[in-house]
Amino acid sequence: MEGLDETGFVEGRNVTIEYRWADDDYGRLPDLAANLVRRRADVILASAVSATRAAQAATATVPIVFVVGGDPVREGLVTHLNRPEGNLTGATAFFGEVTGKRLQLLRQIVPGASVIGVLVNPNNPNVEFRVRDLDEAARSMGQPIQIIEANTESNLDAIFAAHVQPHAGALLVVDDPLLGGRSEQLLALAARYAVPTVYPDRDFVAAGGLMSYGIRLADAYYQMGVYAGRILRGAKPADLPVVQPTKLDLAINLKTAKALGLTISETLLATADEVIQ
Repeated sequence: MEGLDETGFVEGRNVTIEYRWADDDYGRLPDLAANLVRRRADVILASAVSATRAAQAATATVPIVFVVGGDPVREGLVTHLNRPEGNLTGATAFFGEVTGKRLQLLRQIVPGASVIGVLVNPNNPNVEFRVRDLDEAARSMGQPIQIIEANTESNLDAIFAAHVQPHAGALLVVDDPLLGGRSEQLLALAARYAVPTVYPDRDFVAAGGLMSYGIRLADAYYQMGVYAGRILRGAKPADLPVVQPTKLDLAINLKTAKALGLTISETLLATADEVIQ
């Protein structure tokens, strides 16, 4: 894992990493977390709030290092960002706090969209926060939005055909492990139905998506590795501040924009951190 080597740990040499996957089934997370506790893990790494909460419920003593997309204080994971207290710390992407900006950027590129669809996983424990943030942003802009729910891989095709293509002039994909793990399928559907779409991560744009706005997730996961190594060296989670993003990146795929018949203003292109031709 990246970041671990910075603290002198190399998988297979002086550290063992055991992986557990819920396969998009949030109900499995408590058992997976409890299993790691029973196996006396020295530190538990958790990606997303749902996995972190499962680990938090399983142990109050084993150190937990997380990467989450929202505010860890608002989500009830830590008491303070600078001094987390308890046995949790990690990095936050603050995705929830930039969803309004994503909506604004999408509206700027597709000003004629009468309705912007918002694709969410209703099983995600954070969906209420995300929808609330977007509702507030949409009302302030006077932009109608439509919440579109997708909770399984198999129903994405049907959802695009029934809800996105006929009703949404553009689409915003909310950060979620299920949706993030279906990037190829989402990109193919957005291209098939010619729906201008903004994504939470620039990897979507590198693979052909129109636009993204957020942090580079690789940076957060690198920090997860660093903190895991420091804890293995004796540091306490309570003494490690939650790392917050210092920069948000705007990525635009100009080739995709042209394929969709969209004109990106020179002003917006000048503010982009990455423009893919």
